[in-house]
Amino acid sequence: MMRTLLSFTALAFALGATAHAQAPAPAAAYPAKPIRLIVPFPPGGGTDILSRLVATKLTESAKWTVVADNRAGAGGTIGIGEAVKAAPTGYDLVMGQKDNLVIGPWLYKNLTWDPTKDLTAVAHVAYTPVVIATSANSKFKTLADVVAAAKAAPGTITYGSPGNGTSIHLAGDLFEKAAGIKLSHIPYKGSNPALMDALSGNVDLLMSSVPSAMAQIKSGKLRPLAVTSAKRSSSMPEVPTVSESGFKDFDVSTWYGVFAPAGTPATVVNVVNAEINKLLATPEMKAAIHAQGAEPEAMSAAQFNTLLKADYAKWKGIVEASGAKIE
Repeated sequence: MMRTLLSFTALAFALGATAHAQAPAPAAAYPAKPIRLIVPFPPGGGTDILSRLVATKLTESAKWTVVADNRAGAGGTIGIGEAVKAAPTGYDLVMGQKDNLVIGPWLYKNLTWDPTKDLTAVAHVAYTPVVIATSANSKFKTLADVVAAAKAAPGTITYGSPGNGTSIHLAGDLFEKAAGIKLSHIPYKGSNPALMDALSGNVDLLMSSVPSAMAQIKSGKLRPLAVTSAKRSSSMPEVPTVSESGFKDFDVSTWYGVFAPAGTPATVVNVVNAEINKLLATPEMKAAIHAQGAEPEAMSAAQFNTLLKADYAKWKGIVEASGAKIE
């Protein structure tokens, strides 16, 4: 009897050990290797600046290795497309924003992805208004000066933007409609080329994200005339809003946030969201984002996903009404 009991116990132990050996090993703690953060715009623009700030600070605070990788082109949609095709493991993330996720899909008819289905919202980072600015040597001192000149000579005043169909270009288009004026839009391949031509006077005005223009504004080389958000920018509290300048309820801003390919495990999404939100709560990160002219704002992944879907639906009509070229 005792021998039978011992044999049964030994057999049970052996079977348990075998089952344990055959069970899949638990996944390695994330991240177990470097993370690539795709930047869908050229170096020097607002998206690039915020992406590198997030990558650097995560490397410092979380001790992760996060590498920013610029993949520019087609209004930011090329970089997004690369992220969509990446393996959903959490090692290929992308800094998306309103331009390439909720506007680009309505502009580029040949896109093969849908941001609401092919990407997973991970963490909102910041939002920023568009700043309407001009060279420090310009004759325009206020937004009212621009409106008066545009009404006197429709179509003669030029403004540069980071590209056709970007949220910044469409902010300019919405401003034209609100003011009842006609400006001449000059699209560039990114924020920096537009900024350079505004500084040299090759274009009369610059429509830009605040982060892209902030350094030149601080240096006094660029004169901000207004910001397009409902509230004044905390980085430039002395600059009026378009609404305050006589165009009530005008409110256009853009957001930036981290996304992953659809199918990325929720555990990974939650880890990245928690680390970025922890980072956004620090005085150092808040100050760094404010210094770039943006407003830090943390969200849960679910909240960010809701924002994406709402804006995706909203901006379809705005793009169609603008007459922006569909490529």
